[in-house]
Amino acid sequence: MSDVPPLRDEAAEFLRYAIEEEHGYLSWLGTEVDTVERGRIGLTVPFDEKLTNLASKPTIHGGVAATLIDTAGGLALRLAAEDPLAVDVATVSLNVNYLRRATGDLHATADVVRAGSTIGVSRVDVVSTVPEHGDDDVDWGVEEGEERLVATGQPSYRLFR
Repeated sequence: MSDVPPLRDEAAEFLRYAIEEEHGYLSWLGTEVDTVERGRIGLTVPFDEKLTNLASKPTIHGGVAATLIDTAGGLALRLAAEDPLAVDVATVSLNVNYLRRATGDLHATADVVRAGSTIGVSRVDVVSTVPEHGDDDVDWGVEEGEERLVATGQPSYRLFR
C-alpha cells in the first residue's frame, strides 16, 4: 500500500459521519469510528443494556462482535484502495472465534491481510473491558478495567472495483 497516497482528512470525516450518524443499524448500535488509516480501521460499540443477553450478569450478545468484525473487515479493505468510495465489498465468508464473554465496550481493530483483484481478506480483533464491579466467582486472570481479547475474525469479501 506504499504506492497509495495517504487518505484525505475529508474521507475519514465522511466515513465517521456515515457510520455514526447515517447508517441505520450501526448508528443504532452506537458504533463509533476510532481510527481511520489506509488498510486499517478501529471501531467501538459502547456497552448498552439493549445489546446484552438475558442473564443475571449481562454480557454483550455475540452478534454485536460479529457485526463489528464484518463491518471493520470490509471497511479496512475499502480503505486500502486508492479511492475507497470507488470500491464495493460483499462478504463471502465470516469466520468468528469467540474467546471469552464480553462485558464492556467492544473495540474492534481491522487490518488487511490481502486485497487481490477480486477477493480480499482482513483480520479483526475485538477486545472488551473486564468489569470493574463484576463477578467475584470468575477468575479473569487480569485486573478489573483491563481490556481482554474477546473475539477474532477473518472475513473475506468479493471486491467490486
